[in-house]
Amino acid sequence: MARKTVSQPVRGSTTGRPIMVLLDLLGQRWVLRILWELRGEPLSFRELQARCGQLSPTVLNERIKKLRERDIVEHQEGAGYRLTKAGRELGEQLLGLYHWSERWWG
Repeated sequence: MARKTVSQPVRGSTTGRPIMVLLDLLGQRWVLRILWELRGEPLSFRELQARCGQLSPTVLNERIKKLRERDIVEHQEGAGYRLTKAGRELGEQLLGLYHWSERWWG
């Protein structure tokens, strides 16, 4: 994946800093759900769509494309979509936020 420069703005930020790029991506509808569903074994497009409930195939395609562009999700021929190494690392970080939120809200 080609690294983006810091000066490229993203939705909600003119700085384009990596954290803002990540938060923009994660803030898009269905992205966190897709990442959650891919935390285990690889899933075919249809399996992933079924696990996401009301997600349209058009939106799923768009989200998968963005996640693949950022090297978070990859397609493994014959197995389906899965998290990349970077995607699994992101999942570990998100799990930490999950645990923090449970302590904070609970």
